Amino acid sequence: MDIDRASSREWIEPDGLGGFASGTASGERTRRYHGLLLPATTPPTGRMMLVNGLEVWALTPAGRVALSTHLYSPGVRHPDGASRLTAFTTHPWPTWTWDLGDGRSVVGEVVGVRGASRVVCAWTLVGPGPVTLEIQPLLSGRDYHSLHHENAAFRFDTAVDGGALEWRPYDGVPAVRCLTTGTFHARPEWFRQFYARERDRGLDAVEDLASPGVIQCALHDGRAACVFESGASSPAPGSARDVRAAVTTWLAAERRRRKAFPTPLHRAADAYLVSRGRGRTIVAGYPWFTDWGRDTFIAVRGLCLATGRFADARDILLEWAGAVDQGMLPNRFPDAGSTPEFNAVDASLWFVVAAGELLEAAARQPRVLSRAQAQRLREAMTAILDGYARGTRYRIHLDDDGLVAAGEAGQQLTWMDARVGDREITPRIGKPVEVQALWLNALAAASAFDDRWTAVAERGAATVAARFWNAERRMLYDVVDVDHRPGAVDGACRPNQILAVGGLPIRLLTGPRARAVVDAVESRLWTPMGLRSLAPDEPGYAGRYEGPPWMRDAVYHQGTVWPWLVAPFVDAWLSVRGNAAAARGEAERRFLAPLIAHLDEAGLGHVSEIADGDPPFTPRGCPFQAWSVGELIRASARCAEGERPARDISSSRASKGVEV
Repeated sequence: MDIDRASSREWIEPDGLGGFASGTASGERTRRYHGLLLPATTPPTGRMMLVNGLEVWALTPAGRVALSTHLYSPGVRHPDGASRLTAFTTHPWPTWTWDLGDGRSVVGEVVGVRGASRVVCAWTLVGPGPVTLEIQPLLSGRDYHSLHHENAAFRFDTAVDGGALEWRPYDGVPAVRCLTTGTFHARPEWFRQFYARERDRGLDAVEDLASPGVIQCALHDGRAACVFESGASSPAPGSARDVRAAVTTWLAAERRRRKAFPTPLHRAADAYLVSRGRGRTIVAGYPWFTDWGRDTFIAVRGLCLATGRFADARDILLEWAGAVDQGMLPNRFPDAGSTPEFNAVDASLWFVVAAGELLEAAARQPRVLSRAQAQRLREAMTAILDGYARGTRYRIHLDDDGLVAAGEAGQQLTWMDARVGDREITPRIGKPVEVQALWLNALAAASAFDDRWTAVAERGAATVAARFWNAERRMLYDVVDVDHRPGAVDGACRPNQILAVGGLPIRLLTGPRARAVVDAVESRLWTPMGLRSLAPDEPGYAGRYEGPPWMRDAVYHQGTVWPWLVAPFVDAWLSVRGNAAAARGEAERRFLAPLIAHLDEAGLGHVSEIADGDPPFTPRGCPFQAWSVGELIRASARCAEGERPARDISSSRASKGVEV
């Protein structure tokens, strides 16, 4: 096995509560976020790293054989377990096979149990015994963004609760419970200077971990296991046989659950759906994001609506519907539980679009929403549109021309929101093109039950027709009335304009101009990983997303590729070609096949957050990104569907139609 490649391929085992286990195919932990037990203490936030990893050795007649490998500073691998790997798969969960060098092998599994802060680590011997495993848990008890260092306050004490071991490393940190088929021997020990490789991200990532002792498990007598839990309420098994029985039950249930998904992408989609209070929400990405408004409302369309999970979409949107404040929904709930951040002009409009699509689905399947639930969604949609029409935070307001203007110095409100210190990289103050596409789509959704918005939509459509077409470059301006200065325009070639042609229920462009926009986006922005955020020939373009945090933040939207834009692009590309079957086949080959191949690199089975804008388009950022997965699902569904009539702004109740 190529260890370097294996160490760049990551797996994730979410628990459905916001917590997860994660690591690499090689078994090495290359991020501070890689670990076995990382629960969300206030689901889906408040994540804490409790069990970072395991040191595992097999005791054979020929001697001790390592089954684990760790990275130490400065760039040292130890022990050499990764060199013995002969196979790795993530189906149905992360599974490794190590060659013991004597004709036998050991198969190891890591399984996150859905709905509980519990991870099962199990090992099976292939071949005749005897073999004994020595397992040393490596613990911390820290915030998942932080690092842990050797200190005198760490408590190595091990309590025994029935057949379970329990560790409480610090006050205020959840206890770790371990159910095992083996026997525990106290041997307090510090392991120092892990994680050297994360320095490649410009981060100081060296930390120390504590091991309270050694668990010895016999492998010749069935499966050996260590189950790590936090906040578990199940009774402690009284014997190794009881632990094996519990593990067998948990794994059988997980196997059935995972087998029920019709495709690997459907299974990947499930990873992001988590609990929030009594409702549901979407984790924006693993390992470092929680649930963000914009990401949730974009992702829910692919993860739930496109996969037929209408009940989940309902629960998610209803959970968020109660958070409308001054016509806006929060874009972010901080991990620490402080005041939500209302810092997005587009997030609330994405909610209206998604809610409108759910209401349409409920019209076809009445059991999806009760009357009261449908009314709650309509009330939230109306509150958002009323808030924008009246005017709300950050100079977000409805202008006389029927469009939404937004922004003020010091605050970025669109999805292109990177900043370095006090400098906004892409302020986009004024009337951004995708915000207008979202606004007019939101008006169309609300017009299904409220005719007040028809005249506003007509004015807005006429303004888009008159103001956004860039005749010289044959595409749309990215922003008009820049900095709230009438007539000022930003003509940079960015992907936001594609949302005027595809990806939303109502298209603002049809005919030759729509084709010109799609052609411009394809020729200047398309890569095998999605659309660049800025064309290579534009001032400020950066083709590599690398270096320390400030350097990466500066180029986040300056050429970096965003895979989530695949669905709007493919929808637009097919629309201007009449949705022909031949075009759908071509789109699958040219645009979807590279992203499908990407599922076997970076975040295994998932789609990365971003990629470099220059070849070889290296995946970057968060390796497991909700809207990237959701929009690939929508793009795949779009290519699979048959002919459908074009639906543009003129076919909506919200407008009599003005072609741009």
